[in-house]
Amino acid sequence: MSALSDSFGVAEKAMPGQREEAWRSMPLRALERRAFVTATYPSASAELVADIPTPRLVFVHGALDERLSDLSGLATGIAIEHDTAIDDVIDARASAFTRSALAQAATKITLPPATTARLHVVELGMPAGDAELWHRHVHVDVGNDASLTLLEHQLAGGAHSHFANSAVTVSLAAGAHMRHARVNDDPDGATRFLHTDVSVAAKAHYARFDLELGAALSRHELHIRLDGDEASTAAHGVLLGTGKRHVETRLLVEHDARDTRSDLQWRGLASGRSRVVMHGGIRIEAGADGSDAQLSNRNLLLSDNAEIDTQPVLVIHADEVKAAHGATVGQLDANALFYLRSRGVPDAQARRMLTAAFVQSLLSQVDDTDIRSLLDARLSAALKQLDPGDEA
Repeated sequence: MSALSDSFGVAEKAMPGQREEAWRSMPLRALERRAFVTATYPSASAELVADIPTPRLVFVHGALDERLSDLSGLATGIAIEHDTAIDDVIDARASAFTRSALAQAATKITLPPATTARLHVVELGMPAGDAELWHRHVHVDVGNDASLTLLEHQLAGGAHSHFANSAVTVSLAAGAHMRHARVNDDPDGATRFLHTDVSVAAKAHYARFDLELGAALSRHELHIRLDGDEASTAAHGVLLGTGKRHVETRLLVEHDARDTRSDLQWRGLASGRSRVVMHGGIRIEAGADGSDAQLSNRNLLLSDNAEIDTQPVLVIHADEVKAAHGATVGQLDANALFYLRSRGVPDAQARRMLTAAFVQSLLSQVDDTDIRSLLDARLSAALKQLDPGDEA
């Protein structure tokens, strides 16, 4: 067994390999040589979550920390159960990583019909002597005509090289609405794999925004199924590659019913020696007539040593649909840069301004002002850490 498969407790042949198309871009060989120990669940300072509003759930190395969690203000009726056995369907093509996460007892969040709630879920990684591995499984049910706002914060209390392996499953009943935002701000040495699976019923809407700001190696598999007539989704995100990190998102939206809608807008930045990978897939199945699907992936390459790989895929098996996809990889606009320089703006500052405008403009898609402000603050802080000398 490889060190990695031994850490996961599975046969080496069960682990994905780079011969598989979905894993071809991942630096698996380096990861396979790494060994991880079982999570120790260290204590964390309350200061780390002091700026995160309530109600909030806090997990440290995958385990609930009741001392840091605070459910004051939680909407009446919403139920949160921990260590619950959930029989989520596992796709036959799911990797050993996804299977390991889904096999865990879950935190189950249930919102009854016609109710409204807001919740923050925080996951902290703390410094430790050894690189630790933890799994986490969250299951969310949103009832008929209910509305849930869920914000995930993946943060660190200091430098570490742990492996966080998670799965989130979401089910929206008819007429439900969910706003789902996520910030990944892990340290440079961390590894994070996440599998998110979403089912959207008739006339329900799923709105999502991801900020990928951290980790040495991160991979997010986001699968959204529009299962009911007139179901819709708006899934957007920013992928920020700095240093030598690898950030990868694999998005698949399936239109399985009539008159469904998807709006997918993603931005990527790569500086230093980083690599940003975006695979955006849309499938419109037979019978899903009247579907409207739009995918846009725009990227800025800020360094000659960085790499951006983008692969938009559109598969249509239905008639009478509207669908479009596009992807671009470019550099900062030379004319805009010249304009700012001619107005006395230093080169480094001008580059930062144009880079920030490129990604922050996407935040206008977030209709909740509190979420937008939080995302903007996190993104602005990350952009300020870009080294102009490393970008050129």
